[in-house]
Amino acid sequence: MGGHGDTTEASAFEDYLRAFHMIDTSGNEQLFVAESQGEVVGTFQILFNRTLTGRGSLSMIIEAVQTRSDMRGQGIGARMIDYAIEEARRRDCRLVQLTSNAARVDAHRFYERLGFSKSHLGFKMKLK
Repeated sequence: MGGHGDTTEASAFEDYLRAFHMIDTSGNEQLFVAESQGEVVGTFQILFNRTLTGRGSLSMIIEAVQTRSDMRGQGIGARMIDYAIEEARRRDCRLVQLTSNAARVDAHRFYERLGFSKSHLGFKMKLK
């Protein structure tokens, strides 16, 4: 659970189900689940974004990367990110980008070890 208002309360189930169906029917979004011995051990989501910058090229955004806490340090996260990068190459993306909470220093080291670099400063405006 991240700090995004996530919850396991039954009252939120319909919100998650609605979001899952929207992702499932989107041609620009995919949700992945990593399994080991029949158990879910990680998840991530990818989004494809075409912009006029970069001569109209396609970019991938990686979101919601989570590895089950008792499975961290076993290479699961790296395999998920490697899979996403290969999918970006397959789709001829110009770049792969992601954001990480500024306080998650361990996550930053993980992404840098995989070849990502800190290149931009992000801004957010919460509306809800």
